Amino acid sequence: MKIIISNTSKAPIYEQIYTQMKNLIMEGEWGSGQALPSMRQLAKDLQVSLITTKRTYEELEKNGYIFSIVGKGSFVSDQNNEMIKEGKKKAVEEQLMTAIKNSKDIGITLPELKELLTLLYQEGE
Repeated sequence: MKIIISNTSKAPIYEQIYTQMKNLIMEGEWGSGQALPSMRQLAKDLQVSLITTKRTYEELEKNGYIFSIVGKGSFVSDQNNEMIKEGKKKAVEEQLMTAIKNSKDIGITLPELKELLTLLYQEGE
């Protein structure tokens, strides 16, 4: 499992795990129906509290990324293309908000920012 916990991050540990697991699902690295490690196994592997992994799994299930079957475990939910697209769109919006804030901080005007975005977008084609 490719989950890295940062002790220097301001985000709580459960949130760090949640974000990384969600990204693995959204990027298609974990396919629909794939079994996840048990909460106990994940806690042991990551050397965190069982309560932390329980909270992570509860959040993932609440947001529709996984489902659980009593006695069998937790599995990746079917992700429809619209949900994946919406998740990626939200990530782009968050990154653009950061870019806008940084631009305002150093005095880049909206026309300058639009021009820069257009150039970078065209470069990426």
